[in-house]
Amino acid sequence: MNRFVDIRRDLHQIPELGFEEVKTQQYLLNYLSELPQDRLTLKKWHTGIIVKIRGLNPKRTIGWRTDIDGLPITENTNLPFSSKHEGRMHACGHDFHMSIALGVATHFAANPINDDLVFIFQPAEEGPGGAEPMMASEELREWMPDEIYALHIAPEHPAGTIATKPGLLFANTSELFIDFKGKGGHAAYPHETRDMIVAASYFVTQLQSIVSRNVDPLDSAVVTIGKMTGGTVQNVIADHARLEGTIRTLSPEAMNKVKSRVQSLLKGIEASFECEAEIDCGSGYYQVFNNPEVTERFIQFAKEQPDIQFVQSREAMTGEDFGFMLKEIPGMMFWLGVGSEYGLHHAKLNPNETAIETAISFISRYFTALGN
Repeated sequence: MNRFVDIRRDLHQIPELGFEEVKTQQYLLNYLSELPQDRLTLKKWHTGIIVKIRGLNPKRTIGWRTDIDGLPITENTNLPFSSKHEGRMHACGHDFHMSIALGVATHFAANPINDDLVFIFQPAEEGPGGAEPMMASEELREWMPDEIYALHIAPEHPAGTIATKPGLLFANTSELFIDFKGKGGHAAYPHETRDMIVAASYFVTQLQSIVSRNVDPLDSAVVTIGKMTGGTVQNVIADHARLEGTIRTLSPEAMNKVKSRVQSLLKGIEASFECEAEIDCGSGYYQVFNNPEVTERFIQFAKEQPDIQFVQSREAMTGEDFGFMLKEIPGMMFWLGVGSEYGLHHAKLNPNETAIETAISFISRYFTALGN
């Protein structure tokens, strides 16, 4: 079996949440220590790792970023290498991402190119977000790439497919947490209470007007409430309710507009239901915007490769904190087809492992052409 398939299976068994990737980091460090060390230097940043491979005649630094965390999902694949961490799973393909990054690093540790290469093993992509603080760190600032790349697996595309586009690829995202505080009491005396389940329910219905009536129809936005909690028992009116959701937009301007409207609607709810509402937008990710020049060059190379099927993709409402890196560094992200019946963040996600070797070979060829 391919060495990097074995690595993927090892990593798949030890998924860890953001900034808790202790076993994952150690596994990566153990592997990297076995590579030729004459041109390789590394630094640790929290639970992440930054690896530099010095070039033969460097004029710039080319970066590759991979994410390393898992998700709070109970795996349901019945694979012999299923997660050993209860309630944790690599359901977004970061085990694939890491094995591919190690494969590319292995190639260039033995076959250096002219330019320097920096491999960024970034924690906490799924939350709370590792890219933005990592970009501000002294460790990365010292080795800041001049150009940067990343991939994300795509279950909907067959293995061997590469899909991307210039410009906007992933949306701006923001978490949304709202607490409603009123006055509880007996179910038989509603006039003496301030029912927060009713208040929260009204607010959910009002949210639907934001996208339809406040966002430019030629733009796009999504406001989704995924969780609603409140109350304690069937015959007691709830004095508290909580909503948890997400906002996604295709422009930073639309994000600001949506957040402003959410605040305005909440003030109306407070007045109507004589309650208090507290809002927390949590962490948010900046849009993934592929540098047009870099991306067109990448696409042309991909189209020339006989083992690659290139697909022009559309922008998606998914979020990725790689956008914070692309905000400062010219670069791009692409989808790697892995042909799975089940999609991202699904408990039965089972990507086609042949895509690992395809990606390693393709990226190694591209960086060789780019950096010599």
